[in-house]
Amino acid sequence: MKLTKLATSFLAVASIVLSAGIASAQTAGTNGTNGNYIGAGIAVGATSGGQGNDEAQIGGNIQGRYAVPNAPVSLRGSVLYGGDAAAIMPIVTYDAPIAKNTNVYFGGGYSFVTDEGQKTPLGNRNSPVVTLGVESEVSKNVIAYGDTKWGIDAYRNSDADAVSFQAGLGYRF
Repeated sequence: MKLTKLATSFLAVASIVLSAGIASAQTAGTNGTNGNYIGAGIAVGATSGGQGNDEAQIGGNIQGRYAVPNAPVSLRGSVLYGGDAAAIMPIVTYDAPIAKNTNVYFGGGYSFVTDEGQKTPLGNRNSPVVTLGVESEVSKNVIAYGDTKWGIDAYRNSDADAVSFQAGLGYRF
């Protein structure tokens, strides 16, 4: 059932992202941002696993992006902290420009919880992660970003998934 849910979600989001990429390719002058950055902001867990020590958490995030040259792909790193542990995530994304200096991105990776069983904004155990977000250069060398992360089967002693929302500002280098 989880595999079916994951495949359906992936196809739905991929079609939206690819449609945005096709639409933006048809718009003259549309070019997203290709900058690398590191940023910080807030992380808000929106789910609970239904067991003890796994309620939703509010915390912070540190996120970074390395844009692969000449490819619509980025390597990203994310740390969500709050509660009693942190979730550390390497992520690969497909980036689609939707406006001047603005991208939508979609991808996946893996969440490593520093102390499994302890609370983070994205569950309390290691799990695969899917992300969907937007980033925009709002002024010289300043990137605003926001995304949603979905941790699949991210709670101990539960088959519940975790969802977390992030927003922040980054320094482009």
